Amino acid sequence: MSDGEWLSVIRREYLQDFVLNGGASVKFVIPGEESEYQQLWEDLREVAKDDGYFFAPVSAADTKVQMVDKIFHEVARQIPWDDLAHAFLCTTLMESSYLVPAEREEFSLSQIAYLNGMDLGEMRAVINNRLREHLTRDYSMTHEFRMAMLKLCQAQLDPQDLGGGVAEAVREWLTGDLRLISGLKSASIFQKIGRHNGRDMLSSLSHWLHITGKSGLVLALDISQFLEARRLEGGDRSLYYTPSAVVDGYEVLRQFVDSTDELHYCLIVVFAPPSFLTSEQRGVRKYDALYLRIWNEVRDRKRANPLSTLIRIEKSEEPASAEALWSRS
Repeated sequence: MSDGEWLSVIRREYLQDFVLNGGASVKFVIPGEESEYQQLWEDLREVAKDDGYFFAPVSAADTKVQMVDKIFHEVARQIPWDDLAHAFLCTTLMESSYLVPAEREEFSLSQIAYLNGMDLGEMRAVINNRLREHLTRDYSMTHEFRMAMLKLCQAQLDPQDLGGGVAEAVREWLTGDLRLISGLKSASIFQKIGRHNGRDMLSSLSHWLHITGKSGLVLALDISQFLEARRLEGGDRSLYYTPSAVVDGYEVLRQFVDSTDELHYCLIVVFAPPSFLTSEQRGVRKYDALYLRIWNEVRDRKRANPLSTLIRIEKSEEPASAEALWSRS
């Protein structure tokens, strides 16, 4: 299948339909030539952004993707958390016919109260009710994630009211940089993000992106580093994966495939080189649990199934323009 055909299918069948309506899917893409790798990556980025998704690239060269919590932390570093909290508050208030400041710099509890002819206590009660109804009772997200977003929303209204740098501690917790979890006791968060809850946090994030105005999350995972059998020399700081670490990485991918019913508004695209299919030491055949889930045992010899989990990309004879690719429907 050509890259243009695949991108057209991804946009029409997934980004504009299945994923947009709350679904989730995992795709494995094998570019035929190394020169196509980066171009396909960038094309997916543009397609995702054009359709309103947050595009999060994660490379196994600098992120330990055999641990799902590390994947979440890397995605979290790319998220504009304060912007999302601000967007959520604006949408929630305007849906209830309350006025909000037009300028971000003027957004505060006192200014919102002034615009709506209410005193601070009344306005605070109204906002707390809205947050309780639309955030803390939204059980599509984990308890810890909801509490974290609540604190970020409250920080948009009155940063001084939280005290103790709670909002900053929440951001550090999300990115894996928080040293002591005790700093979040006031936020009812009592555990760090780890392997046991990293996938649930990623699911919560994709849902949060959707309710804050995005279509959802497109997570691009580059696992080409899995296939590097030797440590690179000459000062290269890319991560090296032992054979056991590679198997652990494949297990994380297997879990993503099996948990698509639990994910929402999320498309995960795994990019891998051709050796992913052929290498006996490091390829997917090394881990049957993943191999059996993605390998298309029965397929047409002449025509690829554009909806299959595993897609082999062949170079297009005549590369289509970006505008032509993204306008197909």
